[in-house]
This record gives sequence, structure tokens and C-alpha cells, in this order.
Amino acid sequence: MLELPRSRVKRIALFALSAFFLFAGIQHFANPDFFTAIVPPALPDPLMIVYVSGLFEIAGGIGVLIPRVRSLAGWGLVALLIAVFPANLYMAMNPELFPELTPTKLYVRLPFQFLFIAWAWWATRDDASGPSASGHEANVRMER
Repeated sequence: MLELPRSRVKRIALFALSAFFLFAGIQHFANPDFFTAIVPPALPDPLMIVYVSGLFEIAGGIGVLIPRVRSLAGWGLVALLIAVFPANLYMAMNPELFPELTPTKLYVRLPFQFLFIAWAWWATRDDASGPSASGHEANVRMER
């Protein structure tokens, strides 16, 4: 059975996160040329990097929907988003290589990476300590 977060907002965030990473991961295989172009030249075998990162995005997109591995998948997506940040920096620092995007767009997208990191972290956190299924806070008695 698919256990979902109690909060409606968190459920929506979780499904959106899953869809985002599934779509992005599939794009790594459907349109690898775009992604190999953004791999910094100092890294070896850009196509392999694109395929591996796409595979991890797909795995993360599926994993966030499986309660048993949701937290691990979330942390994996956070790590992946940190790992691919240099590609975003490379694009911003070399706008002439990406004429389809304005330099402003290339720089504006950098802070969005941190929003994606926060999204992946928050949406996959266990909310067991949050409000109960009835919507009321759980009563916790502290022993002295």
C-alpha cells in the first residue's frame, strides 16, 4: 500500500517532485545531446555522466513514492542536485555556448537549484511527528 503524507500540500509536493524527476530523468535518454553539452569539459565521458544522472533521477522519482525508501531517495536527490550544480555554473559562466538562453536566465536559474534541494528535502521528510490523521496535534505526556 502506498502510504502518503497526511498533509495535502506535502502529498502534492511529493507527487510533483516525483513527476519532475521522472520527466527530467527520461529526458536524459530522450535528448542526451542537450545534457552532454552542459557537462563541464573537465569531466570525462559526458554521455556516461548524462545516462547515470538520468538513471538516478528516474530512481529518485520512483523512490520518493515508496515509503520504505522515501527518505533515502530524498537524500539521494539532494546529493544529485548538489552534484549537478557545477553544470549550471558552467552554463552561466559560458553563455556563448548556450545561445538559446540569455545570460540573465542562466544566472537566474542558479538559485532555483537551492529551491529544488529544499523541495526534495522537505517533501521526503517523515511527518510522523506532525498533526495526527484527524488533524489534531498528538498529545505527548512528558515524564519527570
